[in-house]
Amino acid sequence: MTLHAPRSFAAEYEPAVVGSRRRSPRAPVSLDARIGRGGLDRTLCKVVDLSMHGARLQTYSALKPGSTIWLTLPGHGQKVTRVVWADDFEAGCQFDEPLLEHVFEALTATA
Repeated sequence: MTLHAPRSFAAEYEPAVVGSRRRSPRAPVSLDARIGRGGLDRTLCKVVDLSMHGARLQTYSALKPGSTIWLTLPGHGQKVTRVVWADDFEAGCQFDEPLLEHVFEALTATA
């Protein structure tokens, strides 16, 4: 039986870059907004951070993850929005359609 010397090998690796899962940058804001499609079912909320793809809300009533809401942004109309997570009176939401860049810039400039 012949013993062979262990083969040496070299491997290059690229370290994993731990980055944000977000698709677009978010900005801290303080925007008064409304939840609901119209009429008496509209309730006030505050947008506390905003990205082109979603928002974090402070609400006066609990929202349910997975539900779809209408979020009215000041001066920019309603957005169909899905509640991704909710904790007491705070929720993270994702817009069905991202904000246009000029709308995002206008909302973050005034906040």
